[in-house]
Amino acid sequence: MQPRVSVCIPLYQKVDYIGRTIDSVLAQTFTDFELVVVDNATTDGSADVLAGYDDPRLRVVRHAETVPQIANFNAAVAATRAPLVKVLNADDLIEPDALARQVAVMDAEPDVAVVSSRHHLVDDRDRIVARDRTLRTPDLLGRQDRASVVRRVVRHGGNPLGVPGNMLFRRSAFDLVGGFPTDEPFVLDVALAVRLTTVGDFYGLPETLSRFRLASGSMTSSARRRNLAAQRVFVRRLGRDHVDVVRRRDVVRGLARWPLTWLRHQVLMSASSDPDSRTHRLAARLLAPRGRRDPASDPSGDDRHTNRNPASS
Repeated sequence: MQPRVSVCIPLYQKVDYIGRTIDSVLAQTFTDFELVVVDNATTDGSADVLAGYDDPRLRVVRHAETVPQIANFNAAVAATRAPLVKVLNADDLIEPDALARQVAVMDAEPDVAVVSSRHHLVDDRDRIVARDRTLRTPDLLGRQDRASVVRRVVRHGGNPLGVPGNMLFRRSAFDLVGGFPTDEPFVLDVALAVRLTTVGDFYGLPETLSRFRLASGSMTSSARRRNLAAQRVFVRRLGRDHVDVVRRRDVVRGLARWPLTWLRHQVLMSASSDPDSRTHRLAARLLAPRGRRDPASDPSGDDRHTNRNPASS
């Protein structure tokens, strides 16, 4: 029988995290789903972790040879069978009610192509670095059309929409837009979300339903610079390609925000590399929503859960 939801995990060299990621999916309160892990020819022992699971909802597809990242993401979606799909990074987590909350939106809003939520940022030890990231403004909550989404992305200068694990989308919409764009490897999450708004609406949930990992050592300083540069190029091109909805003041506002985006990126990466540092505590204070204390200032940092781009936060 076809499941209602497919969660797919493109996997490459994540032996330290993939078990926690799978456990967070299998713990969902919504149970009508399949979990598809596409093993991109891993050699680090990740395959042994997968072999340790005996759950009929889990299906593993393995590439004989390693393929490029975007190809693996598209292959993961291609391997799914359900009309609703979530792509989850192999070191991220979702909250137990993530699928239940997002499926309810899709059932109630048939013209919505993608629903997203907020996320916490966590370090190697699952400690929260910053809470409730993305969808921080009212104009991205609830149902939004393409014009509203594109303008907000341009004004933000980065990714205010959410990382892959935040999103649940319709497989039919994904196929219509051609999947993940192969020319946007550093911004595949926001690029896909914008693409999907050309065939349906975007829906933003105020709840925090996933946890995005800032793994230490996962990105070199040069890769971080390339990542940020690619994001800036994407936002500029978005403004040019959508002149029908983007106003000059949106572009100016986005450019003015860029130094803040860069600073946030540096603080978060420093915090994730040393979870016991003063920088970790500083990041918690600087990035916590107003009026709320971030549990990252608590050494335990444990709330409910045991090639990253924090500029998307």
